[in-house]
Amino acid sequence: MDLLISVDTGGTFTDIAVYDANKREVLYGKTLTNYQNLVLGALDAIESTGTHIQDAKVLKHGTTHVINTFIQRKGAKTALITTQGFRDTLEIGRGNRPIPFALEYRRDDPLIPRHLRFEINERMSFSGEVITALNLAELDALVERFMKAKIEAVAVSFLNAYANPAHEVQAVSRLKAKLPDVFVSSGTSVSREWFEFERTSTAAANAYVGAKMKDYITTFDEKIKEQGFKGVFYMMGSNGGILSVDRTLEQPVSLVESGPIGGCIGAAEYAKALGESKMIAFDMGGTTAKCALIENGSFEIQSIYYVGGYDHGFPLKTPVLDIVEVGAGGGSIASVDPLGSLRVGPRSAGSDPGPVAFGKGGTEPTVTDANLVLGRISSNKFMSGKLQLSTQASEKALLDKIVEPLGLESSAGSRAVDPVAQGILDLATATMSSAIKEITIERGKDIREFTLFVFGGGGPLFGSVLARQLKIPKVIVPPQPGNFSTLGMLIAGARVDLARTLVVQSHDDALPLIESSFGELEHQAEQTLKAELQDARILFDRFLEMRYRGQKHTVKVPYPKPAAVHTINADFEGIYKKRYGHANQNNPIEILGIRLVAGADIPKPELSDLFKTRVKGQAPQCSHRSIYFPQPTGRIDTPIWQRDDLAPGFSTAGPALIEEYSSTTVLYPGDLAMIGKLGEIIITFAN
Repeated sequence: MDLLISVDTGGTFTDIAVYDANKREVLYGKTLTNYQNLVLGALDAIESTGTHIQDAKVLKHGTTHVINTFIQRKGAKTALITTQGFRDTLEIGRGNRPIPFALEYRRDDPLIPRHLRFEINERMSFSGEVITALNLAELDALVERFMKAKIEAVAVSFLNAYANPAHEVQAVSRLKAKLPDVFVSSGTSVSREWFEFERTSTAAANAYVGAKMKDYITTFDEKIKEQGFKGVFYMMGSNGGILSVDRTLEQPVSLVESGPIGGCIGAAEYAKALGESKMIAFDMGGTTAKCALIENGSFEIQSIYYVGGYDHGFPLKTPVLDIVEVGAGGGSIASVDPLGSLRVGPRSAGSDPGPVAFGKGGTEPTVTDANLVLGRISSNKFMSGKLQLSTQASEKALLDKIVEPLGLESSAGSRAVDPVAQGILDLATATMSSAIKEITIERGKDIREFTLFVFGGGGPLFGSVLARQLKIPKVIVPPQPGNFSTLGMLIAGARVDLARTLVVQSHDDALPLIESSFGELEHQAEQTLKAELQDARILFDRFLEMRYRGQKHTVKVPYPKPAAVHTINADFEGIYKKRYGHANQNNPIEILGIRLVAGADIPKPELSDLFKTRVKGQAPQCSHRSIYFPQPTGRIDTPIWQRDDLAPGFSTAGPALIEEYSSTTVLYPGDLAMIGKLGEIIITFAN
């Protein structure tokens, strides 16, 4: 068989999609994430679809393992080697103060404490000339200290190595030879840009997760081979491209947002197929909610990412999907704080113990429990009944943990639990609404021009209410939204992002240097992709980082072939004016760096293969149950449709629910829903 398999290990669920190229159909599966053994959990998810891994020719895997390692601070015992005098670069960071009026402000501690940061004599000039040769005797002395201290990983980051990485290459080679069981990483192996703090932070982070990821990926690779897998194993990179095992082991930090990227790839494909030029991709899972912009069929990749957020976290100089993430998911815990106020998130029940309804030991009510109590999730049809949910347990938890502490005991014949459960959903909605505003309104986008594309297990539950609050005119729910990230992974091709610092005036005489530098990057990217994909057809996109002289920040400008300086400068000023509202036409323009995106496709399914509608000879039938809606009357006897029964062209009006294997779409009173040509639910509003 010719199976393409994708597995997404999330904070609560592990999702699976299997595409059978012969039958041109996709099978989906979902299991609770097994934190005790993530590899076994992923393999169990594959088995849940009834397929066999030995029949697969490609396996793609996305995981939250890297970001969780950073957040939980459970990485390897790591040492840092840096240039003499620069031991405290990680501690000093940037001189800015993101929260200027908070007297108690502190950044998160560095991943590597000061007693494990070491200096060594070496020095390169800013132009890459050797000033002081690398002191190998000092390096060998550090090796002895590392062995005694049982160091598990080493990061090497030298000043000005971006201009000439020779000393870093020499140091890494010697360390690997003398410490074969230690993970060793250099700053220039992940970034060739001049930002000293960011490059060192990235090197430290890469080493910090490297040892753990090496064990994880190696074990995963061994287990699937033991089960007869003879295909190609790829990891899902944060830049939207797949990575080979070898490239992943060299740059594990590239997986920091490995999970969410799949959904955005799928959303971009749908945007192109449906002719949606402006779309907000919104993914609500069990632990977090995430959103990104899809414009003209593509999403933005940012060159820097802050683990823990810009205000307190640390930077990674690695290409990552431009995404806003908040702690609002199905497992977000509701509680009453010491001041008697209701709070929701960011703490999550995850998969262990999970929401109270799961019956796995959870005692604190969650967003999922609130939805279940209000009737919006079926207690016996979730995941086709594979995971039975207890409404009674959820109600009791809400009464004990929320209703009684708030002093809202029910009077005879009333249901005080309903408005409290609705209050939990309202707070979660407010948190998610703020994330959508951040990625649109706060960036000068008119949110009324966008379509809201919702997926994840929780996205369809909240899509309508979010769109109504934000004045978004249309909502689209793709087929199998709870497994949509794995669907996007099936579509994903390979991608390499490379960048170099190159400081020159934007004049005609700079073009030869720019061209030759791009030529070097294209050769490097081509070697990487051909080693992974053999006969791949590679496409290149070139960009310049440009600014007015004297400024710190840059804007990214496309660099066409053939290039003309006057056209490049005009493009820069056009982009600059659109972003900042003005242009300084008399100021000299500088180029600070070049960026190359190299991409190559691999076999993938067509969108039309990704849903199968069971069309009956008669009109689809609906059941009914009591659902709570805040407006206009509370509990309403509501029609319940099964999505598999609804053919393209079917339409209905709210209030209603549309249930499927991995999610439920909620239609509020006044909502109008229709099934589109690709099986998507299109929701518009009558009022």
